Amino acid sequence: MKILLTSNTLIPVFTYGGTERVIWDLGYELVQLGHDVTFLVAPGSKCDFARVIPFDKEIDIRRQIPSDTDIVHFHFNPNFNLDEDFSKPYAFTEHGNTAPGTDLPFNSIFISRDHALRHQSNQYVYNGLKWESYGPVNFEQPRRYHHFLGKAAWRVKNVTGAIDVALAAQVRLAVLGGNRLNIKRGFRFTWSRNVEFYGMVGGQQKSSLMNGSNGLIFPVRWHEPFGLAVIESLYFGCPVFATPYGSLPELVTPEYGHLSSSKADLANAIGFMKFNSRDCHIYARENFNAARMAESYVNKYEQILDGKKLSLAPPKLAPFQKFLPWN
Repeated sequence: MKILLTSNTLIPVFTYGGTERVIWDLGYELVQLGHDVTFLVAPGSKCDFARVIPFDKEIDIRRQIPSDTDIVHFHFNPNFNLDEDFSKPYAFTEHGNTAPGTDLPFNSIFISRDHALRHQSNQYVYNGLKWESYGPVNFEQPRRYHHFLGKAAWRVKNVTGAIDVALAAQVRLAVLGGNRLNIKRGFRFTWSRNVEFYGMVGGQQKSSLMNGSNGLIFPVRWHEPFGLAVIESLYFGCPVFATPYGSLPELVTPEYGHLSSSKADLANAIGFMKFNSRDCHIYARENFNAARMAESYVNKYEQILDGKKLSLAPPKLAPFQKFLPWN
């Protein structure tokens, strides 16, 4: 199968990485399955296992797609109707929360069960990662703090809530993805010396920091579409202390963490609940790996190439509350 993966992001990932990391790992595993993969991605991208075509934003994307492509897998929504104005078989993965009421393409795929249901669909594929690229997990290393992982400038990620939980639980917190002073979306300055900020981290620095953590504190205040931070943390043996929103009840079952919208409840769980770090690691490695993701997408591709639409009506997001409760 000749598969074109297209996104307006740069590959490979150099630091934090989100959608682009998933796309890179998907492409790699599709190649391992024997498929011919091409990336149509941002200029400056490079890849040693697949062809790369630089995406020119000044030219209609339809003119940049190789003629022999069997299926195009979009990881961003182009500025045309895929069902009416596109002639090739396609799949479209929605990675975020769209504007309520906006019609999405029939062949939309979401990244968790909750994400799909909130868009009135039942089509989803869990994100998976190529765990070998994260390096070994050191279960013998002393773990002296907890961590927050995410774009701290996004208010829905609720880094202030994570800080409050850590202080209430009397544990140190490493913030991966933010700075002590933030003025991007309102003024925030964290005074406590028990909270360390590391900015946008990646590679060996990120792995080293997560190898030293006792758990992820992740009290998001929105419907999390998936949560790469969650599976990355679990892979490093870190249980998850989070809010029960979006995909999180699917990813974090009681064996691997605790969910609550209460600061006091999460702080209490950190202090008194015990979790097996090796079990967390095995759970993430076996259930959220890139090979499993690729096989699931191939199943979707085959349905589409057989002439089936993944949904009978255009998926659309139901109205939702922007900031979910946090006590």
